[in-house]
Amino acid sequence: FVTSSFGMPYSIMVFTVVFTSSQMGFSYKYKKQVYSLENSPLLSVIKGYICHVVPNLSFMFPSPFPPQLCMPRGLSFRTRAERLDSQFHSFTMSSDDGTRSYGFVHTFYEEVTSAQIITAMQTLCQMHHVEHHSASSASSPSSSSMDSLVSSLDESDTESLVSACLGCAGSFDPARDTLYVSKALCLLTPLPFLQAAREFLSQLHQAVTSHTAPPLPIESYIHNILYEVPLPPPGRSLRFHGVQGPIVCQRPGPGELPLGEYPLGEAFSLLGVDNMVQLLTCALLETQVLLCSHDYQRLMTVAEGITTLLFPFQWQHIYLPIVSAPLHHLLDAPVPFLMGIQRRDGSQRSSLHLPHETNLCFVDIDNRCVDAPEDLPVFPDQTELIQELSEVLLRFGVPPQGGGGVTTPATASPRLSSLVLEDLMEDRRNGNLGGEELEVLERLQALARRCGGEKMSDGGKTLGHVFEEEEEELKAAKLNIQLREVFAGRFAAMFGQYEEFVIHSALDLDSWLSNREGTFSFDKGSFLSGQPATHLHFLSRFLETSMFSSFVDGKVISRWAEREPLQQLFDSRLERERLYDTDEEDSRNCRYRKCTTVFESAQVIERRLLKADHTAIHPHLLDMRIGQGRHHPGYFPKLQADVLAQGQNTNKWSGRVTASRRTDLKRSSVAEHLGVDNDQRPKHTFVRKNLRQAKLLDSSPQAVTQTHREFVDGLLSECRLKTKRMLMERMGKENVELGQGEANIPGLQENTLIHGLCDLLERTWGHGLQLKQGRSALWSHLLHYQAARVKTETAAESPGSNGSEHRTFHVGTLLLRGSLIQDMRFIQTMREGLSEMGQARAWIHLALEKKMLSHHLKELLTNQELLRQLYKHHAFLLCEEEREQFLFHLLSLNTVDYLCFTRVFTSISIPYRVVIIPMKKLSIAMATVDPWVCVSGELGDSDIRQIPKNTQEIYFQCKNLGRLSTLQLGQENSGLLAKCLIDCVMVYNEITEHTYKFPCGRWLGKGVGDGSLERVLIGQLVSPGGEEDAGRWTGTPPELASPSQTVRAVLESLGSRIQEDMREAANNLVKHFHKPEQERGNLTVLLCGEGGLVLSLEKFLLHGLKSNRLFQRNVFVWDFVEKAVFSVETADQMGDLHRSTLTKGPPCDLLCHYVNAINASPRNIGKEGKFQLFVCLGIRDRLLSHWLPLLADCSLTVRTYEDGALLQDRAAVHSLSRILHTLNEFTITLETALVKGVDL
Repeated sequence: FVTSSFGMPYSIMVFTVVFTSSQMGFSYKYKKQVYSLENSPLLSVIKGYICHVVPNLSFMFPSPFPPQLCMPRGLSFRTRAERLDSQFHSFTMSSDDGTRSYGFVHTFYEEVTSAQIITAMQTLCQMHHVEHHSASSASSPSSSSMDSLVSSLDESDTESLVSACLGCAGSFDPARDTLYVSKALCLLTPLPFLQAAREFLSQLHQAVTSHTAPPLPIESYIHNILYEVPLPPPGRSLRFHGVQGPIVCQRPGPGELPLGEYPLGEAFSLLGVDNMVQLLTCALLETQVLLCSHDYQRLMTVAEGITTLLFPFQWQHIYLPIVSAPLHHLLDAPVPFLMGIQRRDGSQRSSLHLPHETNLCFVDIDNRCVDAPEDLPVFPDQTELIQELSEVLLRFGVPPQGGGGVTTPATASPRLSSLVLEDLMEDRRNGNLGGEELEVLERLQALARRCGGEKMSDGGKTLGHVFEEEEEELKAAKLNIQLREVFAGRFAAMFGQYEEFVIHSALDLDSWLSNREGTFSFDKGSFLSGQPATHLHFLSRFLETSMFSSFVDGKVISRWAEREPLQQLFDSRLERERLYDTDEEDSRNCRYRKCTTVFESAQVIERRLLKADHTAIHPHLLDMRIGQGRHHPGYFPKLQADVLAQGQNTNKWSGRVTASRRTDLKRSSVAEHLGVDNDQRPKHTFVRKNLRQAKLLDSSPQAVTQTHREFVDGLLSECRLKTKRMLMERMGKENVELGQGEANIPGLQENTLIHGLCDLLERTWGHGLQLKQGRSALWSHLLHYQAARVKTETAAESPGSNGSEHRTFHVGTLLLRGSLIQDMRFIQTMREGLSEMGQARAWIHLALEKKMLSHHLKELLTNQELLRQLYKHHAFLLCEEEREQFLFHLLSLNTVDYLCFTRVFTSISIPYRVVIIPMKKLSIAMATVDPWVCVSGELGDSDIRQIPKNTQEIYFQCKNLGRLSTLQLGQENSGLLAKCLIDCVMVYNEITEHTYKFPCGRWLGKGVGDGSLERVLIGQLVSPGGEEDAGRWTGTPPELASPSQTVRAVLESLGSRIQEDMREAANNLVKHFHKPEQERGNLTVLLCGEGGLVLSLEKFLLHGLKSNRLFQRNVFVWDFVEKAVFSVETADQMGDLHRSTLTKGPPCDLLCHYVNAINASPRNIGKEGKFQLFVCLGIRDRLLSHWLPLLADCSLTVRTYEDGALLQDRAAVHSLSRILHTLNEFTITLETALVKGVDL
């Protein structure tokens, strides 16, 4: 390796040659169940080749250098009868701090001259031929070795073998065949100079294969590019010389997007615009992305294209676009990844062992297929985005649907041997030709095109071909930048105001770092509340990703340290866009706007590529001894290390760099590359704890074990953080203003967190899985557990143990909790058409709602024998200590209530059980009534269900009612003896085991209480643990007693408290309607529940109400309302209305009309029910604020109320009327149970 540094005058470049050696040894070993004996392997393993490394400054790159990235399939041996075309591919490597290096590999075939290797290959082919004919009798994997050349292979090396046919005979005869072996030239750079590296390596190979020796030894050209070619300044282009012609590279300037030369046009053509947008969505949501293609460069093109389009965000997880066979164990990784594997000839996806498929995006590049997760949300404004991308592609002749003729740059670059023509080409590129000279060159170009096909020189191309390839390269560069600008514009539109929602809660960096896990750095609720509804599904999940969290963390840290270069660039682009943005109305309306900078950016690229700004030093003769640097056509020479070391010793920068400055040099080079200038702040690098790529690329057993150990630790840490986040979001925090959390959580955010939990469980159960049934790892384990339980169940089962055992019902009694198997069976009987993944998530939702998730999973893991059958030894589920901690974190979720199953699966059929609980001392009275019930929830009602005589319970099944809110209780028997005092009604959801309590505390029957035969009760949820969540759920209010004649002294103090309750009830309604729709609670509870508007107004009207009844404890407000209306109507009929303070008009007429309609209703809802209906209808129709002053001005009020009553206090009445008037701006929709039977 020989390097100099970006950020210093010379660019880092590492040159490596990978080839075979007769001293290394190789072996032929295969497994019959994996590799076909029909193919004769002419391929050795990684141990069979070595790297020739030029003396270097390799501190800037990951160490040790992994040679398997240069030859992922190992050395390839071929004969003259096979194709010997050279191939090009690239790869990327990540260092510990996340910075990337790029490798560019030119692979070609060279004739084998070693007699030992030729003899060894002949022997191996003969043994293969013999084993092929005896394969029918073979029963075990075989291996063979040769004493002198063959070394044994580890089991991991066996996976590296790939077979290749050697003709039909399956043998190798040195007498008539020529043996060739692959050799690779690799150039390693810190920036993706794809085109320049491809051209340089291609020229180098052409010079070696040419019969004519190059002007200078090969070492001169390698020395030149390593030590004498500087990095182009930001915003400039540079021309340097290869073996056969000039090469141009360029860098973006300040404010431009980072360098990205991988052809996006080719990626879009390979997959199509729809698939690319879908793939980008998967990457943004950090699903596991697995690319598959027969071509390594296609893997890199798609992978780099996707990561490039993520700007300003960065991929935070495993990134291995090329995974060689010994590293296929990484497919077990239980973390998000973006990896690529080569498709073997004839192989299908089913042949891959993929433990995780629930959240996997499988991309078959060759067949233009993207298999995304089934619940993938739609990218915001996806239709408009695809339309805009299609327009850009069509301008460059690329079909949006993909499959068009992708112009792939040839491995051989355009070359001109004539110095005159070469100078003309350079002058044209630099803009030095005048009008007359330019016309001459254009005529030469036209003449070359007409002549066509005539070679300019050995290995060269026609002049017309030169111009065509230059135009194609320019077109690809312009298409690249335009596509990237479109996506950058979309992210700028979506997150243009993100800084307003960043929460800066810490005083200094150290305090922020120490409390980071317990602090929210972004106000997600407020951000989502301002987004279009169609964007919420995607955005709510994206805000939970590591890439967005890292992006926000960088913004917070920028208060005390330098900003990340990508973030600084994004912020500067946002500021510039705000400065020139005049269409503020479109921004507020979230209308889709096309990118306006695509043409400007393309013009900048075109100017740099057509005219080089700088020229590097030409290659020159080095100080070499006689005999060095000789040309052998067809053979790449062994490079002279002592000659290339001269550059290292003479490079003035090589001695100035110490190991302590390596990280700073990398970061400064990236900042310079992006063209941003960080202000002078203390440097601080916040690096997430990710797996080191160097460890991932190590396929030794010790490294593999350590890698999976880190996976286990990562899963446990992720579980702790996810459960903590779910608890904090669900329970809320007191210090909301300090950024410690939102007080309420919308249903969308809750669903997003639960989706993340499902994904975590799937990845945990998929780690180390070796036997799977279906695509869901968790559901596969459940099915195996279910099958094992069925086998162990005894056939002779007692009659009483069939699952329908008797259950007694009384206050506080809950149903026995269902078992894991019972929940599974219910999920399996759901008529929802769920896939394996859908069934697994339904089971998780149900267990979480029942507060049984940790208990069920613990039961599932008790079958140790099954665990050992299903999982490898390194699996998370076989690590006992971590597994127990994992279950403990899940157990903490039992402290909060979830309705995730009830709210998600709304169309399923649910069995309910309703039990009427009478007062104990009067329970015998239930025999005299004939009750019925109708249960209502947020999703509908159950219709009327008649309870059988002489029973107090009923069992029925109906469509999911959602969260229950009201219950209508009535009886048909109107006899005087048909009455009972009801304590409450209990409703049990037999699936989720939720219990709802509907308090009553009133009589049901004629001649007692208010004479009601039907009541509407308000429910409250009793948690499965038996505790009532009274803070959020309020039931039917208790019966109010009329004030006594002796309490006039306390009327004043009671009045102030009643007015406060009235204001609080109205305020709760106002807050209800100002919340996002998905965050609102139950409106019926706010109206009719305890502390609701009906109860508060009833207290107001009962205050100071006189009672002349000696033997009845209670009086009812409805009596006063009826009398007031009767008084108004009587006075009107007698013509005495002018004596009353009432004003005849529409409000007065409507008051009388509504009261009469309620009294005429066929429902026997009693006086309390009528008053409740009166208030609900009045607030719905915006009349209640007008009716209250009418009642206060009625002449009956003076005779019915005490002097200190609130209704006689004009100020109190006026204040209450204004409070009720504020509710008129809201549209109130009442439940059917409240207004049934009244047509108003």
